[in-house]
Amino acid sequence: MAADAWAEGGGELCVSFALDPRPGSASMARQLTRDRLGGWSTDEDACEAAALVVSELVTNAIVHTASRRIICELCTEPGKLRIAVRDEGRGRGVPRPARRGPDEEHGRGLLLVEAVSSAWGVRESAPGLTVWAELPLHGGVGASGV
Repeated sequence: MAADAWAEGGGELCVSFALDPRPGSASMARQLTRDRLGGWSTDEDACEAAALVVSELVTNAIVHTASRRIICELCTEPGKLRIAVRDEGRGRGVPRPARRGPDEEHGRGLLLVEAVSSAWGVRESAPGLTVWAELPLHGGVGASGV
């Protein structure tokens, strides 16, 4: 795992870390996210929402791609946090939220991301995909009012 942080104009901060696609990586990503955002004085609700988003995106990269490395990036912008998770691709298509039946145990990760984020999307990155989400930095709710 590697991490680096920097400040840009306006006090914006970024950190990135790399994870191996193995059991425990989503948990590690949640903890690294909480630790970093806590150091940036992010409020508890925003920190927990970010940890949820990172966990879901990392889990998707592990489950749905053959990546050997997953890169997570957290960047602040005025009033918001931008999360990006990049994989090496080799998956099956572009990630989309799936409507699942009440008895299904898996497949709701992107619905959760959509619920707590003000915006999210997917972009191609060579090689692979980057799935990103934006969240309010201090309180607030996602696009669906959760």
